[in-house]
Amino acid sequence: MKARVQWAGEALFLGESGSGHAVVMDGPPDAGGRNLGVRPMEMLLIGLGGCSNFDVVSILRKSRQPVESCEVFLEAERATEEPKVFTKIHLHFVVKGRGLKEAQVKRAVELSAEKYCSASIMLGRAGVDISHDYEIVELG
Repeated sequence: MKARVQWAGEALFLGESGSGHAVVMDGPPDAGGRNLGVRPMEMLLIGLGGCSNFDVVSILRKSRQPVESCEVFLEAERATEEPKVFTKIHLHFVVKGRGLKEAQVKRAVELSAEKYCSASIMLGRAGVDISHDYEIVELG
């Protein structure tokens, strides 16, 4: 896996993935940024959410669960002193569908957290306290 990040002036950076997709990252105004893109640590948090949500949806679909929507809301705490690493991250999944089985949703979230989500497992091994929960919304 490869990526490239190019400085574009002030606190603005352009990132390009090995698959050719681009993203803008910028710092806050108090750090010389112009608020033109997500912060790099936000990007890390978004990546974690994408990785875990991908797993949960994939596991639910493979187990033939009628999932119609899956969102994950992440909340993170960071150290107060440099380096301001993540210390805690909580992932809250909201899974919507018709006739979803709670045991299957629980299993999907657990499998992502414990076996499949590389980002979550890597951050956990680095000392971040990561927790997960979920809610199921029955669609009429």
